[in-house]
Amino acid sequence: MSPPLPAYGRSQTVEVDGPVHCLDMGGPEDGPLLIGVHGLGGSHLNWSAVGPRLSQSCRVLAVDLVGHGLTPRGTRTADLEGHRRLVSGFLQAIGGRPAILVGNSMGGLVAALQAAEEPASVAGLILIDPALPTARLGLVHPRVIANFLLCSVPGVGERYLSERRRRTTAEQSVRRVLDVCCADASVVPADVVAAHVALTERSDRARGDASYLRSARSLARVMANPTATLATLQRIDQPTLLVHGDRDVLMPLASARRMHSAHPDWRFEVAPGVGHLPMLEAPAWTGDVITDWLSHEGSGAAARSSGQHLVDLS
Repeated sequence: MSPPLPAYGRSQTVEVDGPVHCLDMGGPEDGPLLIGVHGLGGSHLNWSAVGPRLSQSCRVLAVDLVGHGLTPRGTRTADLEGHRRLVSGFLQAIGGRPAILVGNSMGGLVAALQAAEEPASVAGLILIDPALPTARLGLVHPRVIANFLLCSVPGVGERYLSERRRRTTAEQSVRRVLDVCCADASVVPADVVAAHVALTERSDRARGDASYLRSARSLARVMANPTATLATLQRIDQPTLLVHGDRDVLMPLASARRMHSAHPDWRFEVAPGVGHLPMLEAPAWTGDVITDWLSHEGSGAAARSSGQHLVDLS
């Protein structure tokens, strides 16, 4: 039997066309409701470093998307629309309370699409290095481009990931991702790294890679042909905080600057010396920025998402 994962909250499951796993990190029941939405290949653990800071004043949950973390794919699809439908169903399953979606990378795009498609369900957005398409993305690290090109070709992507699984342990896999995503992976809390390794060890990596490929291909299509998605994102009118690491090699800072130019009412904060995962690499700074936004520009979103009880998740 696999050892239990480190506890950063209560592990819960709700039904949305199948089981959906979430981590309940606690916080005041009548506080603003924050839902963490991880990125491509991520999980609920991506929020485990910043969660304790946010749960001092907010009710904090972190959901696993289709085929990621502890949420099985089942009959659902692990593309962007499938992830968005899961988030929509999850919000309904926990009581239909408007939430502030906190999305990183692909999860930022999923959160933004949910806000545009079902605005009544989303009180506000906190987008952390989001994979939002722009008319001109900017410079992306060649290693990242090569990975997406390999994964985009049917058959080739499957063989590539199969060979990578064969050659790497769970710990090597986690550290490889952190090395790419972080400017300095050594500052990610050791217990958080260990939790990611433990989750990877107990997961079916082949099934996880299948969901990763479906998600990556869906994301690549949007990035390559952004027109329709950009039109959808223009409908967002919820208060929004945009946070971006200035050393992100996956989503260039220039893309965030262009997105902010298109949405000048969004608050825009740059994380200095940080890569693609500020909530893991600089959790104290990230938590302070989010808390300040909730008290100022995001106070309306905080009020709208507060004061209503969730359904019993126990």
